[in-house]
Amino acid sequence: MSENIWSVGELTRYLKDLLDGETLLQRVYVRGELSNYKVYPSGHHYFTIKDEEATLKAVLFRREASRLRFRPESGMKVVALGRVTVYPRDGAYQLYVTELTPDGVGDLHVAFEQLKEKLRLEGLFDPAHKKPLPPYPERIAVITSSAGAAVRDVIRVATKRFPLAKLILLPVRVQGAEAPPEIAGAIRYANRWKVADLIITGRGGGSIEDLWAFNDERVARAIYDSELPVISAVGHEPDVTIADFVADLRAATPSNGAELAVPDRAELHSVIGNMEKRMRNALSSRLASSRQRLEQLRERRVLTDPGAYVADRRIALDHTQALLISAFQKKLSDKRTRLAQNASALDAMSPLKVLGRGYAIAQKEDGRVLRSREEAAPGDRLRLRLADGSLLCQVREGEE
Repeated sequence: MSENIWSVGELTRYLKDLLDGETLLQRVYVRGELSNYKVYPSGHHYFTIKDEEATLKAVLFRREASRLRFRPESGMKVVALGRVTVYPRDGAYQLYVTELTPDGVGDLHVAFEQLKEKLRLEGLFDPAHKKPLPPYPERIAVITSSAGAAVRDVIRVATKRFPLAKLILLPVRVQGAEAPPEIAGAIRYANRWKVADLIITGRGGGSIEDLWAFNDERVARAIYDSELPVISAVGHEPDVTIADFVADLRAATPSNGAELAVPDRAELHSVIGNMEKRMRNALSSRLASSRQRLEQLRERRVLTDPGAYVADRRIALDHTQALLISAFQKKLSDKRTRLAQNASALDAMSPLKVLGRGYAIAQKEDGRVLRSREEAAPGDRLRLRLADGSLLCQVREGEE
């Protein structure tokens, strides 16, 4: 009976060998819902794939996880590719995932929507952050592939519409893993050295994989941080990238980007022609008005007979002088009359007038005027002032 007794380790290793030897389990696709999804500091991802009937533990190591183009979350429907084996420590079988894709939707589409929502919540798409384009740019930085059709389209359209603008090509890769850091670096370079007044970045059309560099978060943040206005000109009309949402202006194609960046020479000629016509009409009207005014001035008497003008001013001066003299004389007469009236009133109130009617003023030796008999005593010397002089008297006695 002892021959049938196995240790736990032996049994686990045996089961592991069985699973590892099964070819079917070395590359198996599993469809289910993610649950308990966790990312550990080591970079490894641990989770469970489940459906209505069962659950399956799974692990996605850091190397494989770094290739993910979307962010897995619990509750997401996925299809996982990997191998099934036993983890000896727990004695449980699990799926070692090498590829993970959303079920029913491409992983790039999920990654696009996830990044779009993330940046939207951070405010990178806010219209208030959009910068206006310069109306007449002198220099335009074109950030795209030097070998693609996009750069030729931009050069052709911009040169035809506005040949005064100088195009500065900053060549970058627009596809592949190296493309996002190159595009972001070129945008930062253009801003740091102020090489242009405006940036156009983009490429021709293609699949979502071909355009993925312009869905990269690094490119989006470089566009958002740019002090120079940025036009995103990626793909064809239906193609929409994250760069389109962040840029100050979205162009349907690279050619359309060039059209939006510069004014049309023909339209400018038309505008300038109309302005020139209006200026000529305004100048002609101003000259005609000035000529008419000049004729009116030339016919005035001051120019035709300057002496008459001086004579008129002399007459006016004499008239003004006469008015001033008359006003002064009247003023002087009024003052004299008023003076006489005041003098007469003062004279009527003068004490001397009272003395002239037979009255006298009694004063003590110190000049004080007596107003009562009690102010003088027998023997006091008084001065009686009359109209024609004074009398010195002595008081003998007082009477009531």
